[in-house]
Amino acid sequence: MTPPEDPRPPKTPSPIPDELDWSRRLAQWILGAPRNLWDRTIFHKVALVPVLAWVGMGADGLSSSAYGPDESFRALQLHLYVAPLVILASVLTIAIISIAYSRVIENFPHGGGGYVVASRLLGPGAGVFSGCALIVDYVLTITVSIAAGGDALFSLLPHEWHTAKLVLEAAALGALVVMNLRGVRESVISVAPVFFAFVVSHIVLIGGVIFLHWSRIPVIADGAATGCAEGLGTLGLVGMGAIFLRAYSMGAGTYTGIEAVSNGVSILREPKVQSGQRTMAYMAVSLAVVSSGLFAGYLLAGIGPTEGQTMNAVLAADAFGQGVLGSLTAGHALLWLTLLSEAGILLIAAQTGFIDGPRVMANMALDGWLPRRFSLLSHRLTIQDGVLLFGAASLAALLYTRGNTTLLVLMYSINVFITFSLTELSMVRLYWGRRHEKATLLNKIYIHVIGLVLCGSILVVMIVEKFTKGGWLTLVITFALLGACLLIRRYYRGVREQIRRIDDQLGDLPVRRKPVVRPLNPDDPTAILLVDRYGGVGIHAIFAITRLFPGTFRNMVFVSVGIVDSDAFKGIDALDELRAHKETDLKRYVEFARRLGLAASYETTIGTDVVDAAEELCLVVAKRFGTTVVFGSKLVFRRERWYQALMHNHTNEALQSRLQWAGLTMTILPIRVLG
Repeated sequence: MTPPEDPRPPKTPSPIPDELDWSRRLAQWILGAPRNLWDRTIFHKVALVPVLAWVGMGADGLSSSAYGPDESFRALQLHLYVAPLVILASVLTIAIISIAYSRVIENFPHGGGGYVVASRLLGPGAGVFSGCALIVDYVLTITVSIAAGGDALFSLLPHEWHTAKLVLEAAALGALVVMNLRGVRESVISVAPVFFAFVVSHIVLIGGVIFLHWSRIPVIADGAATGCAEGLGTLGLVGMGAIFLRAYSMGAGTYTGIEAVSNGVSILREPKVQSGQRTMAYMAVSLAVVSSGLFAGYLLAGIGPTEGQTMNAVLAADAFGQGVLGSLTAGHALLWLTLLSEAGILLIAAQTGFIDGPRVMANMALDGWLPRRFSLLSHRLTIQDGVLLFGAASLAALLYTRGNTTLLVLMYSINVFITFSLTELSMVRLYWGRRHEKATLLNKIYIHVIGLVLCGSILVVMIVEKFTKGGWLTLVITFALLGACLLIRRYYRGVREQIRRIDDQLGDLPVRRKPVVRPLNPDDPTAILLVDRYGGVGIHAIFAITRLFPGTFRNMVFVSVGIVDSDAFKGIDALDELRAHKETDLKRYVEFARRLGLAASYETTIGTDVVDAAEELCLVVAKRFGTTVVFGSKLVFRRERWYQALMHNHTNEALQSRLQWAGLTMTILPIRVLG
């Protein structure tokens, strides 16, 4: 038996011009050249090892030591004797949440964090609520980190300079957007020195405070014991508990960012689970040491809040001496290094929002909760639309709050603990469902039960305590986004139902003719048809061409592009599978066209931009034939609405303009959809 004929003509060189226009050259200079998807080492090059992941995602958790202990300390006011209990509770909470999220990584090794966990274990409703909370959370992660970084930097500068603070913060935000459009790994490597400068300088700060005030430890311990005894006598257990719970809850910013690693597992180097858990351990230990050390330092140094300065700035000034512009002493140099590195790590923490936020949006877009465009990758393999949207939303939040860190931390923390609570509830349900497995329930469920109680309690206290002081705003924004997601999902379901009806009518339409197997004649008129998956829309286009141009085209070449989005970009094997799937569908189209009496073949490739890839394929095919017309399909709605432009990519319209400029004719065939 002779092997079946390959329906594809031999390859010809790509007609891409050697010189790019000035706009493309400028974009490549700023963002970098496109990455080669078929480079077998591409996934190794863009993935993060645990140390770099600690920098890129762990910075979100570690940076919270710049404002979490500060807020908690201020909340204690005249009841500093409760501080040792708050420090102990904070360390235990960091440990519990970190262990819980290590289990999330173990059970969900492809990432997605709270959104994927809640969707799989509690259902789509809980999942989209968690996803909306995460999106708002990451927008505020960026904003609060930028604002707190500005606070740390301007603590070193004269008060009259503070008018420039908001402008500088907006400029820093713009720089982060550009860095993340270039690529995750590049942005992380560029900021790694600042991260390690923060770790070293703050360990030196904590060690210096302990060394300078070592003799005060017994005094503080005695004062805490005496104060607790007196407090129980005057306030009672309930009153003491209320003071403790308020300070503990107001310091909830300390625990924000711990979930970042579980959301971004997909960008870690193999083995992903071990890399994720190691990164989580690095972050948990560093956060526990730095946050508890700073809080204890406030007590040991006997300092209090100072107008225009953060508590960390006051502590560093106490340990290293008052720094002024132009000072060259070692103590002043350490002061400047400490506060500049703190501002720097807060900038890096904003980076986490750009790493994980767009990935949450991509997962939601793949599930139909958000427009599909938010799952697509750029030439640099970044989720470009998501990065741009997060940058714009963060700028709006920064301008609205005028960089008020206290308000931003409050808004930020509420959404963090919504996600924490839903994730812990999901994991409790997971392990309860496995309760019949040997030792699973007792060994694993308890940590999630404790985490659920802690996170739920903090969430309730924060909402009740701060609802009228700005907490209402983050809830309104989150529920507004939730409503938008529900409407988007409803819209896509309606469109899919219409397409399903077309598939039912035409997808399996039998053609009883014997297929025509003849080579394509370069002199015959050729129809180049852009298709996606095999189904009724493509069959409808074939019939439309034969009906509108009877007897005109004797050749038909099917062109399809496999889009490498955030779902497909998981490894070189996934890219091979995507291409194989495309070829399977295209071979079915070739078989169908041959049964209609046409000579047929196909061309396919994979890429991140469907317009660029389709343009290249169409130009390649057109050079083989004398007369060609390119055909595409477009969904046409009975009632056009403004939001439909956001829901669909309008690929064929963009491609039509490019091909017409190149001298090719392209016709777009309408597919009527009720709506």
